[in-house]
Amino acid sequence: MKKITILYLIILIIFSQNLYAQKNNKNEIKNQKDSLENLKTEDLEQVVITATRSEKLLSEIPIPMTIIDKEQIQQMGSLRLSDVLQEQTGLTLIQEHGEGIQMQGFDPDYTLILIDGEPLIGRTAGTLELSRIAVGNIERIEIIKGASSSLYGSEALAGVINIITKNPNGTEGSISARYGTNQTSDLGISFQTKKDKLAITAFANRYGSNGYDFTPNSFGKTVEPFDNYTFQSKIAYKFNDKISLSVSGRYFEENQIGRFDLGTEENPNKVSGDGKVTDYNILSNLDWRITQKWRTYFRLYYSKYKTDSKLNYENDNSVYDESFFDQIFIRPEFQSVYSFNEKNFLTAGIGSVNESVSSTRYTDKKYLQTNYIFAQHEFFINKKSNITLGARFDSHSVYGNQLSPKIASYYQISPKIRLTASAGMGFKTPDFRQLYLNFTNNVVGYSVFGTEEILQGVSDLQEAGQIAEVLLNPNDIKEIKAETSISYNIGIKYNATKKLILKANFFRNDVDNLIETQIVARKTNGQNLFSYTNLNSIFTQGIETELNYSILNSANSTLTFSAGYQYLEAKDKTVLDEIEDGNYFARDPETLETKRLTKADYGGLMGRSNHMTNAKLFYKNSKNGFSANVRAIYRSKYGFGDRNGNLILDQANEYVDGYTTVNISAGKQLLNQKLNLQIGADNLLNYKNESYIPTLAGRLLWVRMEFSIQKK
Repeated sequence: MKKITILYLIILIIFSQNLYAQKNNKNEIKNQKDSLENLKTEDLEQVVITATRSEKLLSEIPIPMTIIDKEQIQQMGSLRLSDVLQEQTGLTLIQEHGEGIQMQGFDPDYTLILIDGEPLIGRTAGTLELSRIAVGNIERIEIIKGASSSLYGSEALAGVINIITKNPNGTEGSISARYGTNQTSDLGISFQTKKDKLAITAFANRYGSNGYDFTPNSFGKTVEPFDNYTFQSKIAYKFNDKISLSVSGRYFEENQIGRFDLGTEENPNKVSGDGKVTDYNILSNLDWRITQKWRTYFRLYYSKYKTDSKLNYENDNSVYDESFFDQIFIRPEFQSVYSFNEKNFLTAGIGSVNESVSSTRYTDKKYLQTNYIFAQHEFFINKKSNITLGARFDSHSVYGNQLSPKIASYYQISPKIRLTASAGMGFKTPDFRQLYLNFTNNVVGYSVFGTEEILQGVSDLQEAGQIAEVLLNPNDIKEIKAETSISYNIGIKYNATKKLILKANFFRNDVDNLIETQIVARKTNGQNLFSYTNLNSIFTQGIETELNYSILNSANSTLTFSAGYQYLEAKDKTVLDEIEDGNYFARDPETLETKRLTKADYGGLMGRSNHMTNAKLFYKNSKNGFSANVRAIYRSKYGFGDRNGNLILDQANEYVDGYTTVNISAGKQLLNQKLNLQIGADNLLNYKNESYIPTLAGRLLWVRMEFSIQKK
């Protein structure tokens, strides 16, 4: 309670300041002569945006941050965002209703995914499908770890991933094509131009595959054929030195076949059909530099996500399932940044989120609204240290009010050693599904109702004679609260030599009011009726370490080695308390004797590996245009599901074995660096786990070609 009180006091400090703020761009930072003395850096140091919602040099950021630039993405030969993220320290690609990212032990629905600072919508059971995002027009990816709700609100409880697209410096264009195993193809076209006051970018991508099948004797493939299309464009116009306007848009469409057999080998009952996903958004951004110290932004963002699916029985073409999901997200936001002097910068903003959902699984169209205000003050104490104080207040139409403060700081102990520390509160609101879902699986027979629908849902099923036993009085299911967390990160960076850099970050997250499914009743068909409630408190904690070593750095050649390691613990506090009270038991599979479990028997939350390691070797020779790299990723065993009926991870047969994947690629530039040829292999060791990781297709060989022209 004392820690929470301290964090809440931050808001009093923040709002005692003037809520005007100014967003410094890269040139302003470099031109402020007094502050440059404590920001001495090479011209090549990266400028980042996501951590503070204003442009800052990377050396100023006091929280854990990873930057992935376009050169690294190109050398990897990656196609989709999921390919890039799975190789980063502390990030784990998991399959949970799609490909999502696990960060600091949190499930995918706790990490906010942005494109150019605006959120992507369309999560399936909390997971945002990362393969929806092409990487061909990405300038860099900024990854913030730890609770970031003080700036970004809900869904940023674990962290933020911001995909920043390219801006033109001149006129250039490119066309690329890649083809590989499983008839996987990718075609990309991009164009950028900047002349006088006008800048235009355009990008188009087509990605598809014939899928693959681990069970060729059964109907349908493990992954069915699909194709998707991405179109993205941005137009920016600078009216004068003070005012500029940009408008950008993105459209995504995916089509996929669905086929499966509901029957048996003797009595097949085949179902097939098509599914379609569309996702588009539009962003307008007005940038007004009122004075040299004061800059404001007005953003208006609109996004729509829609799915349609129709499946028919093949024997008579009757409808098996026909469904749709339609989500709309609208956010106007005003942000203003003010520079009091060379040591004080204040960023503040106000906005509103308006969401609506229509779906076959909801009784009617549903609406949610969030109004918010945020502020962040950055104070450079001296040449060696900085303190950042921030807070955000959200008012939600259903779950009420939420205050999310944060404090972060860095201290340069010596030219070689830098310390960072941060503490903040995060939150995640109940989503539409947890509030309004009204769904019955017609094949299996179970039902799921959101907390706003449970009373009527139980009543309707009782009248229909489908309830055998009520296990939890629906009147006792209270309005679910937002999940909240307190996040701590302590980091150290050690520049051992000019060639060797070591980093470590210790983290701890304590989460309360975790939203879980709850059995409310048993139906007459033997299946359960579920709803949602706030039940458990969990924690995740661990350490991330990184090593970067420049083996060779000459005028023509570079050879770099990097390695990363994460140790993670993620456990349910309620389970630990129950074990301590002697309330958890398990039967020995050999002796069949029942024993009382100890804390050492408890393996923690499902789907979390204690150990994650990566190692990468990148070589580049600019003189002859040759590059090559090798990247290895290891993931230790992780829990998959309960097998002995006590609903926790405590037995060896409840784990998926650990595994290693190795990816390689090599490239050669020709025609005066206009043509780039690449070959590569993903999952070179051909690791497969058909039962538990069906999305890991085995060894994938590919070849890629890109032709580009450039005019400065």
